[in-house]
Amino acid sequence: MSAKPTFYEFFAGGGMARAGLGEGWSCLFANDFDAKKAECYRRNWGDEALHVGDVAELTTDQLPSRADLGWASFPCQDLSLAGAGAGLKGERSGTFWPFWKLMKALCKEGRAPATIVLENVCGALTSHGGKDFESICAALAAEGYKFGALVIDAALFLPQSRPRLFIVAVREDVAVSALLPTYPPHCEEAKPAKQSGKGHEALDCLAPPAMTEGSPFFTRALVSAFGRLPGHLKAVWLWWRLPAPLQRDTTLADVIEDAPEGVCWHDAAKTQRLLGMMSAVNLAKVDKAKRAGDRVVGTLYRRTRYENGEKIQRAEARFDDIAGCLRTPAGGSSRQFVLVVENGRVRSRLISARETARLMGLPDDYALPRRYNEAYHLTGDGVVVPAVRHIAAHLVEPLLKACVIRVAA
Repeated sequence: MSAKPTFYEFFAGGGMARAGLGEGWSCLFANDFDAKKAECYRRNWGDEALHVGDVAELTTDQLPSRADLGWASFPCQDLSLAGAGAGLKGERSGTFWPFWKLMKALCKEGRAPATIVLENVCGALTSHGGKDFESICAALAAEGYKFGALVIDAALFLPQSRPRLFIVAVREDVAVSALLPTYPPHCEEAKPAKQSGKGHEALDCLAPPAMTEGSPFFTRALVSAFGRLPGHLKAVWLWWRLPAPLQRDTTLADVIEDAPEGVCWHDAAKTQRLLGMMSAVNLAKVDKAKRAGDRVVGTLYRRTRYENGEKIQRAEARFDDIAGCLRTPAGGSSRQFVLVVENGRVRSRLISARETARLMGLPDDYALPRRYNEAYHLTGDGVVVPAVRHIAAHLVEPLLKACVIRVAA
């Protein structure tokens, strides 16, 4: 390993994985298909390592040296609950396969990254009855990687509800246990994993105690996905022992500005129209915020609901100090609004681009696209910066240290 650990960043977007890895890492290669996102990447990181183009057209000749880490936050749309269910066969999420073709070629050349991190929505665990997740695991195992997965919610670090799946893989020749403890997949003190729901057989595995006692990273969906894997994949699975972060000290009010750039507060009539779209349950939330007396900051999404067999657009608010999950703005209904209740008055507006960046953990000196939709798309499609740093600090960097020790020995 060089003085700095090195990485390839695929589906790089605006370089949020790079931001999370930090200055202690060196980027050898970055790739994204989207020219607008690539321009933002250049503004923040330069273009020395950046290649703009289809991942399916890349060759290993374009990947310099041998990276310590291959990071891939591949597109989530076909795996998302909001998608059409195409999964890894879809045009967008299916770009995992040309990425993996590159990794396979690097393996044949003896240049396989020591570690690989894949990031996507939690729907990847259940897409096509879990077969897509199994396919990813099988691809990793076939090239000699051991692996495990974690579900990490941005709310542990930032005031945004954004659970995401992270699959962390390491070459099978790395002595994982030397420096990095893992939970054993089977142990006497473990409790039987619960059934995932009606129609599913009991899991043929035992879950480590932390999973059944409130671990923030091992959800029931993840344990169920592990339980559906065939035996040869379970045999190379690792239950990563990732420490919980310190308690979050950033509130939603810290993120929201009184005079944001690029968006304006609604007039009273427009705010009233939003309130008029609320159900009784959501109006009660607003009334409770009014009675609180202090300044209360919340967020709102417009969603289409079925009521009495008809589609009705509803405005749904939350005042739990956590923003809803940022999404790419395919239409007006997917843009998040800010609600501020103070002295009995309700104000509303679109969330600003800079506020979305803060909810992703980007610093205020990060250069965003100048157009609102482009900035919102970039942040809503990205990976949460402090989640990357947490994985790097507590898993990837210790794994790479273990590599050095094993080579030295």
